[in-house]
Amino acid sequence: MTVNALKDGTKLTVAAEGKLGTTSAPELEKVLKDNINGVTELVFDLGKLEYMASAGLRVLLSAAKVMKKQGSMKIINVTPPVMDVFTFTGMADVLDIKTI
Repeated sequence: MTVNALKDGTKLTVAAEGKLGTTSAPELEKVLKDNINGVTELVFDLGKLEYMASAGLRVLLSAAKVMKKQGSMKIINVTPPVMDVFTFTGMADVLDIKTI
């Protein structure tokens, strides 16, 4: 998996590409930990994410918890396979998600 973070003032956009699973979730978690201070708008661009396991979902939910206190979070460009994970787990009703 590849993770790119772009910080523009208080907005942080994180783009993940590939597969977000048990072995790659810590990489996403580290990018968030290193960049989330002072962020009031967090955007996850998952347009190139092919797969997401529960470990990836845990990282996104943890970020949502932080952002609930300091701003907003949205997830954009969600691919159908990843949207299936959000739907199956019930997180599609909890998170701000936009599909491709």
